[in-house]
Amino acid sequence: MKSESAAAEEPRPAGAGERTKVVSLWHERARRLGLSERQRPDFGALARGELSRLVDQHHALYRHALPVMEVLHQQIRNTHSMVILTDQRGLIVHSLGDADFLEKAERVALKPGVLWSEDSKGTNAIGTALTERRATLVHGSEHFLAVNRFLTCSCSPIRDPRGEVIGTLDVSGPEESYHAHTMALVRMSTQMIENHLFVDRFGEALRIHFHSRQELMGTLLEGIAAFDEGGRFLAANPSGLTQLGIGPESAAAHSLESLFGVAVGVLLGRCRGESLLRLHLRNGTPVVGRVEFRARPEASCGIEPLCGAEPGLPEQGASPATARGARLSPAPDAPRTPRKQTSGPTLADLDSGDPVIAEVLAKVRKVQAHDIPILILGETGTGKELLAQAVHNESARRQQPFVAVDCASLPESLIEAELFGYEEGAFTGARRRGSPGKILLANGGTLFLDEIGDMPLALQTRLLRVLQERAVRPLGGQRPIDVDIAVICATHRNLKDMMRRGEFREDLYYRLNGLVVRLPALRERSDLEALIRRILSAQCAAAPSLSPEVLALFRGYRWPGNIRQLTNVLRIAGVMAEKGSIGRAELPEDFLDDLAAPEPQGQPPAAAAPGGVRLRELRASAVAAVLERHAGNVSAAARALGVSRNTIYRALRSPAPAPGGAGE
Repeated sequence: MKSESAAAEEPRPAGAGERTKVVSLWHERARRLGLSERQRPDFGALARGELSRLVDQHHALYRHALPVMEVLHQQIRNTHSMVILTDQRGLIVHSLGDADFLEKAERVALKPGVLWSEDSKGTNAIGTALTERRATLVHGSEHFLAVNRFLTCSCSPIRDPRGEVIGTLDVSGPEESYHAHTMALVRMSTQMIENHLFVDRFGEALRIHFHSRQELMGTLLEGIAAFDEGGRFLAANPSGLTQLGIGPESAAAHSLESLFGVAVGVLLGRCRGESLLRLHLRNGTPVVGRVEFRARPEASCGIEPLCGAEPGLPEQGASPATARGARLSPAPDAPRTPRKQTSGPTLADLDSGDPVIAEVLAKVRKVQAHDIPILILGETGTGKELLAQAVHNESARRQQPFVAVDCASLPESLIEAELFGYEEGAFTGARRRGSPGKILLANGGTLFLDEIGDMPLALQTRLLRVLQERAVRPLGGQRPIDVDIAVICATHRNLKDMMRRGEFREDLYYRLNGLVVRLPALRERSDLEALIRRILSAQCAAAPSLSPEVLALFRGYRWPGNIRQLTNVLRIAGVMAEKGSIGRAELPEDFLDDLAAPEPQGQPPAAAAPGGVRLRELRASAVAAVLERHAGNVSAAARALGVSRNTIYRALRSPAPAPGGAGE
């Protein structure tokens, strides 16, 4: 059952004929407002002082939207497009754009301080989305004003936790840059902003993050419901309202007990540390969830903990900082006190009987006491971070932080601040009191730089300086701060080829590769059955067995997502298994679809594509199909395919046909 607010926001599919009628109605509405298609619109912008007041007025929206806009801009980079944030009137608050599109954008004033409501510009994605109160695509000649018809625009309203529209997120570009997946990216980005606003608004409340499917926990599709300390229902995000089957106006009629069948005292009294929990909605639907309660950190807990953690990794319900091993460290100049390292994998834990893995572990043991940099090579999902954690856990630094940074997932504009930190006021949108950065957070411990091959060249230079001088200078800082870190890096790329192409610094490479080890792909390992037993034992109290049919399927499969994909498949199958055995019926449907799909002839499924157009088309088609099965959720699609979200985004940027006048 869908809530009214959720249903109202869904764009209605339209064929070419119906689309023409809809656009005609939009244009007629503009004429009734007294606008003419050939008129020159008002592109006057607010003065700088007024614009600053506008940003201050919408501080929460701006603060939570800015990092999401940065990520979205990375996803559409080189499409000659802009990412635009507006307030509830259609007044542009902030914009990011490709340099080659800025000149055209200036001509139609796609810049902060300009109003894009329907009564100002007629039919356009921003103004029409605000009028229709739903995600809206306006392409080319569908714009009312002729001066805007070189544009293609995808816009989605942003709602606050009460369901009120407080702004929009828009991607605009030249008509020829249209891409069928742009609207999906805009809507997912909007949902991310809304979830951030919700958590910020109810930061001190008791929150339950939940979904009926365990694999969708931690994704944009999870529901979030907030309650006060007495259990009174306060609000839920759109996904939460949909799953609960209620509207935003019914908050006063519900409580924690009426919605989830459990009293606050029982929920908090049975805390067992961060983990997943099992609850039932008021209609009897079972859900998996996680409790967060900032007012009492010890109350973050689970009931009837489910199997959910990868072997040797934090449980799936852990917060992002916990899951990455990051901790707050003392001020840079304060004396450090030893901190107890959370339990994690050791090198012995990783030895499942494969001789190649055993050789890798033997090499690592010989150097781990000498602070020699380690470079781990291997395909995505082969366990590079797990090995890095094990090295840290057996080193003299094990009582200090292990901090992981995924260089591929951070946009270029944010990775510098994430790594090196920044002082207060170092740049627009910087946090009050600044941020120490990952390098300082790892002080005394281990810094793990995952996908180091994706680090921009300019930042490679800064990182090399830190490693040489053993000191870091935060953005906006006046003096360097000494740091003591061990560095472990990982990549699936060929760094030597990148050096030859000038994409990776040679001096940094030789600073990082003290010991180079390569983890084999899962299809190359001889310990598949031992890995399966270990994963199932770590996930479930009573580990189910695999039927002979499933074991044969696993042995014959190429596992493009490697151990990460195997773990996710077993996690879902373990939850579905009711009779102590995993058969074909318990396997995820998308995995069975992958098994049935024919493999491209002459191309190993897990090999890196050399760049052939046909292969790119096949990859894009496969990704689009999986995205459709997962309602456009990139994280869920990435899990299903066993690849990173960046791989999904790269596939989405493959060329797509023009819309041909149809709607979304």
